[in-house]
Amino acid sequence: MKYIVAGHVAVTATEFVELALGTPVDLWLGVEGESEMERAARMDAARDILADDPELPDRVSTVAVEAIEAFAPDLFNVIPFTRPTARRRPTRKGAAA
Repeated sequence: MKYIVAGHVAVTATEFVELALGTPVDLWLGVEGESEMERAARMDAARDILADDPELPDRVSTVAVEAIEAFAPDLFNVIPFTRPTARRRPTRKGAAA
C-alpha cells in the first residue's frame, strides 16, 4: 500500500506522520537517553512551533485518526454508544398542581 503526503511517498507509519505534520515525531515524543538539556531544548522548540501554529493539535488529531484507520482499522470496529430514550415520569392522579 502506498501513502502519498504532499507529493512524498511515506513508507512507514512514522514517515506518514512526519510528512503530514511537517515535524519529526521525536520532537514531540523525545528520544531514549536524552539529557535534561536536550529535553529542555526540544520542549522549547515544541512550544515555539505550537505558538506559531495554534491549529497544529487539531491537525495532529486528524492525522492520528487517519493513521489508525490506515494501519489498524480494527481499532474502530466498536459498537456505537446510544443514548437511552427519555422516559416520562408517571403523573399522580389527584396531585395538587
